Formats: sequence, structure tokens, C-alpha cells
Amino acid sequence: MTKRYVSLPDEAESGMREFIEEVDRRLSGEEDTCSVVEDVLIDLSGDREAYERWQNGEDVSPAEQVRLQSYDPCNTTLESEYYAEKDEETFRRSKHLQWLWRQFDSLPIADNVEFALRFRGMLADHLFEECGENCRFFKGVTFTYGHNITIGDNTIVHDDVHLDDRGELTIGDRVSISDGVHIYSHDHDVVDQTEVRNFHTVVEDDVRLTYDSMIRAGNRVGENAIVGARAVVQHDIPAHHIAVGMPAQSVKIKPGWESVATPIDDAGVNRQDERHLPYDLPDDFDVFDEFDRDLQPPN
Repeated sequence: MTKRYVSLPDEAESGMREFIEEVDRRLSGEEDTCSVVEDVLIDLSGDREAYERWQNGEDVSPAEQVRLQSYDPCNTTLESEYYAEKDEETFRRSKHLQWLWRQFDSLPIADNVEFALRFRGMLADHLFEECGENCRFFKGVTFTYGHNITIGDNTIVHDDVHLDDRGELTIGDRVSISDGVHIYSHDHDVVDQTEVRNFHTVVEDDVRLTYDSMIRAGNRVGENAIVGARAVVQHDIPAHHIAVGMPAQSVKIKPGWESVATPIDDAGVNRQDERHLPYDLPDDFDVFDEFDRDLQPPN
């Protein structure tokens, strides 16, 4: 493997470890998560003095007030907050942690790779349904909620990846997810795009998803498979297969795995419906239709 070990100077390593352990301890305790997130963002942004001036009733500009208020995730909204079927109680805490993750990534210190990888890994332990050992999350990783994601050990998620967990998302051990990959667990009706169906999407152990590829909701990428750059997975990819194209098609079995792999001619089965996750909304739910269109087809 053409990688090398990198370490920080002892003083920097000590300070970094102490900070991450303190945030981890506070998030693990009884302290209000919203308050922890606010404190961490104020200090990482170097805005403690301005924040205390504002709290003491001194004059601040409207722009300063908006900035200082936004360190508190309770004063913010996320796109996923509008989704009708979300679990309100679970989302309340995951929203705060997701806000910390997103705002951390906007800070210059997020480019300190050694620090940022460990900080995000600690957050993932609190935010995800389950996160294994030695996972690495690079800059710009986004998700819908976070709390519907399960990730195994030694998985790497590179820059600008979107992990959609509006349904459920399971990612195995030793998975490599390259820059710009999008993995979805929800889909929209082709006629009424406000009708959302949620699914369980699965990426098995030792899979490699290469640059800018997309996995549609409810599909499974089998163990040790490769999805080629900019491929769009519309159906299950069997274990040990290499799939490329739009839509992705199996073109090869990894050399040496032919005896245990599904034959190429038998690949391409869509099992999306088997992984559908139904949900119910209250009868008195106040539906908000952002499009307000007439969807009746012509006679």
C-alpha cells in the first residue's frame, strides 16, 4: 500500500487528543447536546469574546448577532428538518450533531487532516446508528439525518460524499468510497415527486465505489465489488463483480473470484421492492406541497 504514517509534533498531538476527548466526554454525559455544540463552535471559531459581549447586553451589529446565534443549532434549520416522515425525537439530537459536523467542515482547521479525521470519527460514534473502528471521514461528507447510518470497521469516506439515510443505509467493513459518490435510500414517484418511498440500501464489505458514482435507493452492492467512475447503480451488483456505465452493468468478475461469483449473464436483478421501508403519517398531518401543481394527466 503506497501510504505512509504521518504524525503531529508531540505538543500538537497532546492538545488535539485532549480537546477531542473533552468533547467526546461532554457528548457522552448528561449535558444538553445543543449547549455542547454551541460551546465547541464558539471556541473553534475564536468568537468567545464577541459572544460574551453579546451575552452581557453590549451592542452588536445585526450581522454579528446572526453569526453568534447560529452557533446554537437550536437557532438553525436543516433541509431534512422539513421531511414529514422523520422520527422527531431521534432527529432532535442528531440535528445538533450534524450541525457541529457541517460547521466544523466550514472552518479552516478542518483542513488539518490528522485532527479533522479524528474529530469526525468521534462525532460519527455519537451521530450514526453504529460506526466501527478506524473509520475515516474526509471533508464535505453530508447525510440526511445521520442516525439511520450503520458503518463497519476501517471504512474510508472521501471528500464531498453524500450518504442519504432518509431510509436506512448500511455500509460494511473496509469499504472505500471515493470523492463525489452519492448513496441514496429514498426515491420519488415519477408523477408526483412529493411522494417519497424509503428503502434500505446496502454496500457490503470490501466494496470500492469510485469517483462520482451513484447508488440508487434500495440496491445492494455485493461484497468485494467495484462500481466504476460515474456509474449509476440501478439494480443489485453481485459480489466480486466490476460494474460500469449509466446504468451500471457488470462487465467483469475480479480475477481469481470467478469460481464463487454469480455469472455475468445472471447479474442485473433489481430487488428494490424487497427493501422498501413503509411509513405512516398521522391522519391530521398538515401536508406542505412546495410545488402546488396540478398533477392530473390529460384525457
